[in-house]
Amino acid sequence: MKTLILVAHPRIEDSYSQQFLKHGALAEAATWHVLDDHQPYDIDHEQALLRAHDRIIFQFPLYWYSAPASLKAWQDAVLTRQFAYPSLGGASWVRTLGWRSAWGSPKKNYAVGRPEQFSLDQLTAPFQAVANKVGMRFLPTFIIDRFGSQTAPQKQHLLTRYRRLISQPTLGHLANDVDWTVSRLQVLQSQLPADQAQRLGFVIEALETGQQDLSDLTTTLAMIRDAEDQ
Repeated sequence: MKTLILVAHPRIEDSYSQQFLKHGALAEAATWHVLDDHQPYDIDHEQALLRAHDRIIFQFPLYWYSAPASLKAWQDAVLTRQFAYPSLGGASWVRTLGWRSAWGSPKKNYAVGRPEQFSLDQLTAPFQAVANKVGMRFLPTFIIDRFGSQTAPQKQHLLTRYRRLISQPTLGHLANDVDWTVSRLQVLQSQLPADQAQRLGFVIEALETGQQDLSDLTTTLAMIRDAEDQ
């Protein structure tokens, strides 16, 4: 799977969170494309990039409850009717659309009755509408909540989730999460000295055993439910 990350940020060189995530994106062989560096847009080139990738990520800080101007300008210029609308033969270039944003206010504040008053679904509605219009599947929104206040372990957990968003074909299922984690640990294992590789092998084996036990339990529960329904 090939992933294109469209980054909209007017001061990306000053953004520690963007530089932090860039390392994760490149580690997963994703295409890191900064929109502010390519204005005015070469429409043919931008559309070719979209055609060459399976997953598209819009990545930006939330400015006044919306995306920076460069992303809106990109949408207006690149997503032409002939290119993007399924009814006109377009939109065969992509299957999934993701949305990644950094927020300065705590995530819990974005809800009806909370300080920001509007929910995540309400704020992402325009992007969900774009995905629906061009026939894409909208992925769960990936929020970075006050990056500067996070601890080192929290940032590493964030980076792992981000890398999964980029490179894991199916999201939202524990079995797929485990498969992805095991594949990355196996790569790391191949790079370690023999004693460390052996210890990591025990971790991998435990993950795979736990996944099989969970699968067996799920099958058993399904059989019990089927028996109760008869």
